[in-house]
Amino acid sequence: MPLALRRFSSGRILPTKTNPGKIRSAACKTCWKEKRLTSRFMLCHAEPSCTFDRSGPRCMESPKMMKESLSRFAASCPFRMIVPAAVAIVIVCECGTSSLWAQGPQAVDGRIANHLQAGEFAPALDLANQIADPGVRDRALAGIAEAQVRVGMRRAGLDTASRVADDRLRTSVLDTAAGYSSGSGGAAGGAAMADFDSLINLITTTLSPESWEAIGGPGAIDSFPGGVYVDAGGMMQRLAVRDTAALSQLRQRSFSASANQDVRRASPLRKVSLTRLEKQLQLRWAQRLGPTEEMRLLAGMERVRFILVYPETGDIVLAGPAGDWKLDAEGRYVSAATGRPILQLDDFVVVLRNAIGAGGQFTCSITPRQPNLAAARAYLDETTRTPLKAGQAKSWVDGLRDTLGLQDIEVQGIDPRTRVSRVIVEADYRMKLVGMGLEDGVLGLTSYLDSVPMGEARPMSVLRWWFTLGHDALHATPSRDAFEIRGQGVKVLSENEMLDELGQRIHTGQADELNSQFAHDFTKHFEALAAKYPIYADLQNVFDLALAAGLIVAQDLPDQVGWHFLHFGQPDRFHVGLDAAPQTVQTVANYRADRQGAILAGVSGGVSVNTAPLVVQEAIRIDDYGVLAAEHQGARPDDLPANAWWWD
Repeated sequence: MPLALRRFSSGRILPTKTNPGKIRSAACKTCWKEKRLTSRFMLCHAEPSCTFDRSGPRCMESPKMMKESLSRFAASCPFRMIVPAAVAIVIVCECGTSSLWAQGPQAVDGRIANHLQAGEFAPALDLANQIADPGVRDRALAGIAEAQVRVGMRRAGLDTASRVADDRLRTSVLDTAAGYSSGSGGAAGGAAMADFDSLINLITTTLSPESWEAIGGPGAIDSFPGGVYVDAGGMMQRLAVRDTAALSQLRQRSFSASANQDVRRASPLRKVSLTRLEKQLQLRWAQRLGPTEEMRLLAGMERVRFILVYPETGDIVLAGPAGDWKLDAEGRYVSAATGRPILQLDDFVVVLRNAIGAGGQFTCSITPRQPNLAAARAYLDETTRTPLKAGQAKSWVDGLRDTLGLQDIEVQGIDPRTRVSRVIVEADYRMKLVGMGLEDGVLGLTSYLDSVPMGEARPMSVLRWWFTLGHDALHATPSRDAFEIRGQGVKVLSENEMLDELGQRIHTGQADELNSQFAHDFTKHFEALAAKYPIYADLQNVFDLALAAGLIVAQDLPDQVGWHFLHFGQPDRFHVGLDAAPQTVQTVANYRADRQGAILAGVSGGVSVNTAPLVVQEAIRIDDYGVLAAEHQGARPDDLPANAWWWD
């Protein structure tokens, strides 16, 4: 016969035998007033609906405090040989609702196991859902989910697994559901590594073949849309922009067909929970499904403004402006309102893995080949001894271009086949085109050659321009549960390199006035350039995501919420899209001829990212004004549906 505790008028609590189904006065009030560590307790009846695993709205004591109080009482009570037995069997609140944690894990596990053996999953779930201890509840739910999968109830098993809060247990269950084993390369038929060539061939040969560009139609497919194209040999080239009316209609039809009006609604501050998103991606992966479009585009977010942490709900949140999206003329996903590129999940996963494995450092470089520079210098010396005759200009320029040949592209720290690699390489390449006057700039930005005064003789040189992080210091709340990214995020640095007769580049560590002026002006007018050429805004997005990922890892934010990157961090579970890696490009160089001779300028440089100096403890500034704390409070993920991963 179960035992319960009853209060007598003297205030002394005595054990009594009773029927647990009819207990009306029991020791389960969350607002006890403990007088001493003795048997004397007063029961407060302010909130009769609360139990040990759920505090009522008027209660002043948490479930954890209740358990500690009861343990101290049981140890000091004169009836301690009896009371612990009572506690171990059942605790019932004033209204008769039992709190299952008090029955002990072994008893609960046994009852759940009996239900599972009988194929009674609903009663087993009811028991598991009543368990107050999160760890015990997760283990029970995981066991039920695995049992459901074993008997062929795969969908029900996935639903049960979705209720498991511990990502390690959940991953184990979903691996079972997906038929995954470590080292197998993923579940058969799952969201495998993107094979763009075979996919494009399949689409173009089965879906309205007469409409595709290869046979004269308006349609086209590119695996990583943008302003450059990489052929099968790794050669990167500028891509001419064409946007016929038929192609626009084709894009619009595909865009409208998948429209979700809620996620596409404009929001000044959309929140995306990375932990919840990973969970939903895990569930889709276990069903052999890839991310949805809104998942791949992080719910339409355009910039990252805040990184918010909620240990009580297990959330790490990115927050920033968001809204509807569309495909632009280059096939890039951009905001329908502003034309700015949308943040992409693949990019975040790439920079997150880089932050974990390489400390937030990655680079790309576009470098002239030494023999070609030497040959170009000799060609220039030889052909400019006498003025060019009429009609010789074109052949002279063609000869110079052939002599310069190719530049080599090298990417380090990230897979060169990823979209992040494509973005940083293209942005660097296009910046050099602007600097050499081969692509238009914006008002207030003069190309390097145009800035050289007429008649001024300059030695042949190689100019180094490279992109790097240009954020202001990160700001944080005193409790470091909210962080704000401030600043433009991108800047250009410069250096002059000299060339010897063999074409070897000699680092000087300095930039002359004209060189540094171009870098300064490009940085100053970056927002205007990003509006004109979306690739620069794409670079800005990559830098923001890299800084956010570096902060998450460096500040140990996952430890605060119990997140272990078991899906995002595993390439054999979450596959980012891969394409041909850019390896070479035509040398970016230009010349200007005047009466004093010809000026030939070549460009090297690249992109250099290192988030570490910005995310260390001492580099983060504390916000004492309460603004960040207010943003954190206002963005709390309260009362969200179980499958929600973004909200406004």
